Amino acid sequence: MARGGARKNLADLIDAVGDQSPVDGARPQPNIPVTSAPLVQFVANPRNPRDDLGDLSDLASIAEGQLQPALVVTRGAYLALYPDDATAVESAQWVVINGCRRLAAARKYGCAELEFIVKDEIASTQVRLLSASITENIARQDFDVIEEAKAVEALVEACGTAEAAAAQLKKTGGWVSQRRALLNLAPELQAALRRGDLAIRLARSLARVPLEDQVAKWQAEQARKENEDTNGEDAGPLERPPVDAPRIAKALKRFGARPDVLADAISEYMEPDQLRSLILALTATLESARAR
Repeated sequence: MARGGARKNLADLIDAVGDQSPVDGARPQPNIPVTSAPLVQFVANPRNPRDDLGDLSDLASIAEGQLQPALVVTRGAYLALYPDDATAVESAQWVVINGCRRLAAARKYGCAELEFIVKDEIASTQVRLLSASITENIARQDFDVIEEAKAVEALVEACGTAEAAAAQLKKTGGWVSQRRALLNLAPELQAALRRGDLAIRLARSLARVPLEDQVAKWQAEQARKENEDTNGEDAGPLERPPVDAPRIAKALKRFGARPDVLADAISEYMEPDQLRSLILALTATLESARAR
């Protein structure tokens, strides 16, 4: 299932466009020295948005060599921001901000040390530290959607506004609001979403339904879908009506001269197969235009 959910009309993207602001980068600069230290000197970020680090087998090669250093801040820099986390940090000298899975894999597969770089400026504010941690996890396709929603909500609280949080993450305001909406789901639906039994597209629609009616609405939608699969019927009540070409063209003008923003918005609404079909269609259109 694609992170953006199922197909939408292009006009739906109007609400997904917002001002894009540069993120105060969390990625380490190449001139920062890489060093190593025993694993006992490290602790994973106590405020890592991931509750579950998932299957670490893809990092088993760390036993032969670490491909990328972890990004850490010093104990003092971290506790200056979060003094209440002193118990969680214990005696560790370094707090891993980007690379918590690498740290876990190093412990699992018997590594003696972890390679790392120190960048205390990431701990200059809570907003910047949260942004660095969230940005790394959002890039991962296996990041739990509810964990992601909680992380985005925490960043909104730290920033003060959803718009400021969107700017920190270099995402649209619509992207942030869609993630936060998932926290309005009933616990049963959040669990279904995490299992993959509930599509994100449908989850967003259900989040707008009164809490006490959400489960019944989902069950009704499941029954409708089963009937559709059996009888070959099309288009259910949660689908939007078709949009004509002029309206789509008007919607696209909202993106201005920012194809990167358009691509980001479209990827939020299409499955991978649909994106590939769109790319092929656009390529054919371009070649046709060049031939004329």
